[in-house]
Amino acid sequence: MFQPARRSLLLGGAALALTMPRRVFAQAAAPAAPTGPFTLPPLPYDANKNEAAIDAMTMEIHHDRHHAAYVAGLNAALKDQEQLAALPLDELLMNLARVPEAVRTAVRNMGGGHANHSMFWQIMGGAGGEPGGALKAAIDRDLGGFAKMKTDFNANGMRVFGSGWTMVTVTPAGGLALVTKPAQDTPLMEGQRVLMGNDVWEHAYYLRYQNKRADYLAAWWNVLDWDKIAARYAGAMGGTLRV
Repeated sequence: MFQPARRSLLLGGAALALTMPRRVFAQAAAPAAPTGPFTLPPLPYDANKNEAAIDAMTMEIHHDRHHAAYVAGLNAALKDQEQLAALPLDELLMNLARVPEAVRTAVRNMGGGHANHSMFWQIMGGAGGEPGGALKAAIDRDLGGFAKMKTDFNANGMRVFGSGWTMVTVTPAGGLALVTKPAQDTPLMEGQRVLMGNDVWEHAYYLRYQNKRADYLAAWWNVLDWDKIAARYAGAMGGTLRV
């Protein structure tokens, strides 16, 4: 005799759930924060800050789940490696040969993913445009100007087979170069520093762009923060840039 009331209650609950923001469910489903010497840096802006190129749900899943998994995996790989776990992330990745072979691949993949994504969040949250000052001069000198750099950078991103990154490296003297890296490899593994880079793993863009990687690469420039990238450039020359 109570079935109609119960049915109404269930339908009401379902309707309420459908009206709740997707963000609530994304947060509820996110994994617990990783514990260990390495921690997940928070996004430096709201998840919807980059809507001009990346939707909020992609940002939340990418940061709260994918990046968190890299941090947790790195901590797990180093749980019995006290000396290595005490190293800063960049020094760890620059010294992979010191990592025991049994966990080296895990440290390479998880540590590289942690470094790459930590950089990735830092350089976005802006309004795009073009760089100025010393960074612009370096781009003109080393990469043929901003328009050419952008074209070549995107072309590199399209040439990455499967998953990886398209990046710009920077030397202590301020020299710039374009590189690509597979999977979660990073130029840090070769003793180089990263000025900026874009993630071309499908998890970075698939919800909005599906298989249209070129559209994602083109839109991404609209959310870059050139002040932050210029600060990374200055940090590279001043010896303070880490990941």
